[in-house]
Amino acid sequence: MEEFVWSEPPQRTAFPVARPGYPLVAGCAFTTLVLALLGITSAALIGLAATFCVTAFFRDPDRVTPNRPGAVVSPADGRVVAVGMVPGAPFFQEDVMKISIFMSVLNVHVNRIPAEGRVYRVSYRSGSFKVASRDEASMRNEHNAVFVETPYGKRICFVQVAGILARRIICNVQADDDVRRGQRFGMICFGSRLDVYLPRDIVPVVSVGDRVKAGNSVLGNFPGMA
Repeated sequence: MEEFVWSEPPQRTAFPVARPGYPLVAGCAFTTLVLALLGITSAALIGLAATFCVTAFFRDPDRVTPNRPGAVVSPADGRVVAVGMVPGAPFFQEDVMKISIFMSVLNVHVNRIPAEGRVYRVSYRSGSFKVASRDEASMRNEHNAVFVETPYGKRICFVQVAGILARRIICNVQADDDVRRGQRFGMICFGSRLDVYLPRDIVPVVSVGDRVKAGNSVLGNFPGMA
């Protein structure tokens, strides 16, 4: 049986909510309370439903991570929409293995580090907001790329890509940060995509259509480490 570990200490709450969601949840709850006190029942019920939906979107469950040397875990919850070799440009000079995960509005949107190492670059680029499940969204949409040098002598890149509803990319790591596999590093608000660029000799263990969970599901393994 595979061993799992906590990449971060568990939170002390039954229903953890990501910090970026605090203002929206509080705003919806306050508006609902005012409407209820004014006796506007129908509007208060709508406000209550909105509060529930916003809270659910920003949920931030604790996750255990496989304690397997060389494993690369998913940075996002969602559905795998692409697996295969692609030209590395503009992120790398050589061909790379690309694995893409599409997050619908129903998925947890907190993003996690795929593999341990040191961040050596973070690069943000503005762009359009096309449907994130389409392959063209990778380069044309607004995105934020995080580059990590792993202890295995390999470099990886994972890219937060905005979607048609997403208008906010949050990234909480910067160059020279040491990061752990499964560690939270940011989120994208309201439907989006994560692209993971891995060395060409990586061994993928997922296929298009698979459902994955951030920090928990293994995408592939570095050669000789599995």
